[in-house]
Formats: sequence, structure tokens, C-alpha cells
Amino acid sequence: MVLDARMRRLVAEQMLGFVATVCPDGTPNVSPKGTVAVWDDEHLVFLDIRSPGTISNIASNPAMEINVVDPILRKGYRFKGRAELVPDGAPLERVLEFFRAERGTDTERVRAAVLMHVQQIAPLTSPAYDAGRSEREVAARWREHHLHVSEQASSR
Repeated sequence: MVLDARMRRLVAEQMLGFVATVCPDGTPNVSPKGTVAVWDDEHLVFLDIRSPGTISNIASNPAMEINVVDPILRKGYRFKGRAELVPDGAPLERVLEFFRAERGTDTERVRAAVLMHVQQIAPLTSPAYDAGRSEREVAARWREHHLHVSEQASSR
């Protein structure tokens, strides 16, 4: 599967992906990762800063899904594939340099990096569009929601 320009832009803008792995007992594990990035046409990458469960799950079962969604537009993508840990040494240093150069990431706390080969891609679209709302209408509704929540939080 090739990550097209729209997908690349969404991942670059959002940076946050919800990573699903499978625990050894077969139960799901979902963990937010604030370092999700496009590595190349067929791979996503993220850093292990504090991800012991995710890393352990990948070691026993490399199946993974990463969901990236724009919370204002309520649209995104489901990326399914197989994960692998980036080997120490030059491969890991290349990934760390990418994050330092592209995002200004402090890589001191990074324990590892995970590369996911994307094998399936599906769009995610909120049911808010089912009633015929335009993207502009949905975005206006959710912008207002997030502003209201933010105002409430700051007044506490």
C-alpha cells in the first residue's frame, strides 16, 4: 500500500496516532503515540519513549493498526500492517536523526523505534457526515466544541 499525499499530510499535521497491538492473552491494547510519522511510501514509524506494553506485544505478535484522525474534521485513516523494532546502531540512529531534524524531538529518552509496514488502509469518517453535513459544517461544530471545552478548563 502506498501512503498518498493526503495521508502523509494528515499524519504530519496530527502526529498523534492510536496504536493497537495484541496482548499475549489475545486481548487488544491501544496506546496513543505522539510521534507517529510517515517514514516512506509504505511505512509509518514511531518512537518508544514509554511503551513497554506495545513493545512487548510486538515481540510476540507483530500485527498492528494505527488510527490517525483529525479531531476537527472528524476524518482520518486506519493503517493496518506488521510492526518491527528498528535495530540498534545505524538504523536506529537514522530514525532518531529524522525526528530531531523534522520535528525537533529530544531523543534522549527514546528506548527504541517501531517501523510498521502498511498493508491495508481504510478511511475513517465520522457519522456526523451521514446526515449530509459538509466538511465545513462538521469542522465548525467541532472547533466550537474544543474552544468551549478549553475555555471551561482554563476557568477552573
